Amino acid sequence: MDFAKYKTEIFNDISNEKFEQLSIFAFKHQFENNLIYRQFCDCLNVIPEKIIKIKDIPFLPISFFKTQKVVSGDFNNFTIFKSSTTTGTTSSSHYVGDVELYVKSFTEAFNYFYGNPEKFVILALLPSYIERQDSSLVYMVNGFLKQTNADGGFFLNDYENLFNQITKLEEQERKYILLGVSFALLDFALKYNVTCNNGIIMETGGMKGRRKELTRTELHNILCKSFGVSKIHSEFGMTELLSQAYSQADGMFNCPPWMRVYIRETSDPLTISDAGNGALNIIDLANINSCCFIETSDLGTVSTDGTFTVTGRFDQAEVRGCNLMAI
Repeated sequence: MDFAKYKTEIFNDISNEKFEQLSIFAFKHQFENNLIYRQFCDCLNVIPEKIIKIKDIPFLPISFFKTQKVVSGDFNNFTIFKSSTTTGTTSSSHYVGDVELYVKSFTEAFNYFYGNPEKFVILALLPSYIERQDSSLVYMVNGFLKQTNADGGFFLNDYENLFNQITKLEEQERKYILLGVSFALLDFALKYNVTCNNGIIMETGGMKGRRKELTRTELHNILCKSFGVSKIHSEFGMTELLSQAYSQADGMFNCPPWMRVYIRETSDPLTISDAGNGALNIIDLANINSCCFIETSDLGTVSTDGTFTVTGRFDQAEVRGCNLMAI
């Protein structure tokens, strides 16, 4: 398999066997072309010829993105995405050498779960992100806005205008998605009550110290009541990844075919399982130009069908600026 074929095949229908083949290809490519990942593997005495299945592949701790330039291959230019931070925390930097691969990934993932973005008006309530120039989330939403109706956009803190736009879309019976960081959705919900018969309400997590932490259930109950909907959708993404998982109810996330989540034992980080409770490891095959194999600081549950929930974080891990919400 060559590199160009790999970048095409990851977005096709992938069987379990094919996913493993693509993962092994990605491991070999990154072992040879990613200095940081290679040094990490060398410290673990990894012999590449013995990596024959996914459970043999080492997962790079996500903290490396805070201190190292995690890149696979030679690139002259990068689009650099940085994670949001809270006081006293260090941001992660993701050096993306082929930003069109990111566009392909987030577009294909949206299509996989929701259909063509052109069907929706995208309303973005992301005040803590739009104020930054290096947010991968804002880049993604801008990508959707370029593909969709001109009536969408970012609303920052303009809640009245957002309310008027939702009212207008409801009167016109047009489909829309209101995508927002949790504290901003909650702020809006406490000021306005609207019945969203034609809209999807999607939270991205994140109180960012602006409000008292809520469980996901508490937050969703408030939002359901205020927006007049029966369920709240959620988006799961990380600065260090190029792919997103989506939940269409109850915080149960599904991955697109080229992304999978595994469980690692908290007492033995080199032992991973397809399902169970523990810490989350993620394979994102779209991350071929940085690192596809990420050991996160999140705790959760993975079911036998591949769906997963996020239940918390390691006590010693920095709280992620983009997801401060207690689950």
